[in-house]
Amino acid sequence: MNNAPTTKAELAPLIRLAVPLMVGLTAALLIGVVDTVMISPLGTVPLAAAGVTTAVLIILISALWGLLTVISVQISQAEGAGDPARVAIAFRSGLLLCLIGGTLAAFVMIAVYPLLGPLGQPQEVLDILFPYWLSMSLWIIPFTLFFGLKALFDAVEWPWAAVGLSYIGVVANIPANYTFIHILDMGILGAGLASILSQSLSLIAAWLVVSRAEGLRVYRQTIAVAWTDVRAQLRDSVPLCLGYAGEGGAYAMIGLMIGWLGAEALAAHQIVNALGGVAYVIPLGMAGAVSIRIGNAVGAGRHDRLRPILKASFLMVVLWQAMATSVFIFGGRLLAEAMSSDPAVIQLATNLFIVMAMMQIADGIQGTSLGALRGMSDMNRPTVITLIIYWPLALPGSYVLGIVLGYGAMGIWLGYTLGLAVAAVALPWRFWRLTTPTVPHANRA
Repeated sequence: MNNAPTTKAELAPLIRLAVPLMVGLTAALLIGVVDTVMISPLGTVPLAAAGVTTAVLIILISALWGLLTVISVQISQAEGAGDPARVAIAFRSGLLLCLIGGTLAAFVMIAVYPLLGPLGQPQEVLDILFPYWLSMSLWIIPFTLFFGLKALFDAVEWPWAAVGLSYIGVVANIPANYTFIHILDMGILGAGLASILSQSLSLIAAWLVVSRAEGLRVYRQTIAVAWTDVRAQLRDSVPLCLGYAGEGGAYAMIGLMIGWLGAEALAAHQIVNALGGVAYVIPLGMAGAVSIRIGNAVGAGRHDRLRPILKASFLMVVLWQAMATSVFIFGGRLLAEAMSSDPAVIQLATNLFIVMAMMQIADGIQGTSLGALRGMSDMNRPTVITLIIYWPLALPGSYVLGIVLGYGAMGIWLGYTLGLAVAAVALPWRFWRLTTPTVPHANRA
């Protein structure tokens, strides 16, 4: 009998883990979609203000996502090795690091605000932006802590619990947004306050489950958090944070470049960014599932499962991204019309949806490959690869196509798509090289 792992055998476990991860990530993105829907009746300028804020939030959240990924990988490897004490250490030190990282990110975002004017953002947007900007800076703290708790649920096979906790925030965000924005007439500030409230409710509920659930008792061992553990996690996460921040920063620069084109272009970008982000939860959730499954396999010493896991993830993510491509091509105008009444914004958003459709499959492949490499604790080289691809390649291409050659927002997005295409080749090649039996695959530089 052949007991070698196969791609087919890995499909069902990946689906069981990936689906709740995707549904849970959708909850986080739906909060942004609700904000966009509720802000859009206020007009093009408030919608553009949300777009500027999102552009900078992407950088900070991307950096924090590197931290959260390290926590998740360490917990999943300890769980795969059957060591609940190691799980407890990784979780507790990780949660402390989330508090420190989230607070630092909030201060950084506040400090960045004075730079928006010199960076060429529209003055009419800056005139109303600061209250919303400040509130979303504070929102980063409960967001980071919640996902630190969620890392435990996902890694120890409680993903649906995390989904339910995530949607507490989504459900609360809808009436909170409507009340603060339209009934209390707080404008765009109301959207930020609603986001803080909804995310905090999910955080409190998650903490209650972690501290009281009988099934998680084994991970509540009385283990003091040592600063050596925190520093070790921080050391492992630095290259990952740089890599994610580099990717997120490149995407944020796309938003800032589009801001040079005016409020209408920013509003169109915000519409496409909010709705396109919902589609991206599939490859993002798959990347998280792959990272956890590969972390389990590494912890259990089952290196023969690594390639079948990635092959199975590619099959699922390509099928999904092909469907998303069809939706953006044929339904982009309907989506834009649902979010704005400005004809110029609708037309530009429709065109941008077509560009977004072009990048879907490449985005799915590179994101999933990156998750697989993280699960193997391969941190440094993928960081270098992504930084080179997005900054010396994609961003100059965006600037030349969009600004120099005058193709506007379409050209800016096309340049970014070029970077994704290169990443979709380089990252899988890196994984395949590391999983060749004659090449050591753990903790490579």
